[in-house]
Amino acid sequence: MALKSFDLTGTVALLTGGNGGIGLGMAEGLAQAGADIVIWGRDADKNAAAEAKLKAHGVRIMSRQVDVSVEAEVAAGMTEAVEAMGRLDTVVANAGVSGGAPSFVDYPTETWRRCMGINLDGVFFTFREACKHMVARAKAGDPGGSLVAVSSTAAIHGAARGEAYSASKSAVNGLVRAVAVEHARYGIRANAILPGWTISEMTGPLQASQKFNDQVIGRVPSRQWMEPEDFAGIAVYLASKASRLHTGDSIVIDAGYTIY
Repeated sequence: MALKSFDLTGTVALLTGGNGGIGLGMAEGLAQAGADIVIWGRDADKNAAAEAKLKAHGVRIMSRQVDVSVEAEVAAGMTEAVEAMGRLDTVVANAGVSGGAPSFVDYPTETWRRCMGINLDGVFFTFREACKHMVARAKAGDPGGSLVAVSSTAAIHGAARGEAYSASKSAVNGLVRAVAVEHARYGIRANAILPGWTISEMTGPLQASQKFNDQVIGRVPSRQWMEPEDFAGIAVYLASKASRLHTGDSIVIDAGYTIY
C-alpha cells in the first residue's frame, strides 16, 4: 500500500521543459501519483506528444508554448495555468540549455547570455510568478507550495568549456536558498535537484562520443548513465506532504558520479 503522504490527488504541478528528458520523467511520476500536470515547452509537437502520453494516467493535462527567458511569456503562462487548473501546488523549473563553447577564451558573449537567460533568468521568472500565486493563496488561508529547480552537478565540479552552464546552475542553487528562507512563513518550500549524467536529447552528442562515454562510465560506480525516470521519485517526494519541512536543499542525484 502506498503511503498516503505521497498521494498527490487534487494537486497541480507545472513543469517547464516538461515535454522531454528529465522534465517528462518527473511529470510522469507526478501524474502517476495523482497530480494534474501543466507542461511548458517551446516545441509544440513535443508538447502535444508529452500531453498525449501523460493523459494515459487519467489526470488533467494542459500544455503551452513558453520561452522561459521571456518574462512576459512566463507571466502570461502562469496566469493561464492558474485560471485553467484552479491552483498550482508544485512548480518545477526544469528548462535549460548546455551553453558549451570551444574554449573559455573563445566563449561567445551571445552563448553566455543565452545560457543565463534560460537557465537562470528562466528560473527567476518562473519562481517569481509562481510565488505571486502561492503567497496570495497563503494569505487567503491556504498556505503551502513546492518550488523545485533542476540544477546540475556542474554547480559542484568544474566543467571545462562549460563556464556559462556551471555559473548558471551555481546561481540557481543560491536563488533557491534565498527563496526558501523568505517564503517559509507561507508554507512554501524551495529545493534544487542536481542531476548527474542523464540520457536525453541534450546529452545525445556526448553519448555518441566513445571517449566521453568511457569517461562518464568510468567515474560512475554503477557504470551506467541515468534515465529521465530516475527523477520521478524525487519529484513526487518534493511535491508531497512527506517533504513538508524539507526546504533550501541542493539534492544530488548522480548515481555516485561526484563521490567517485
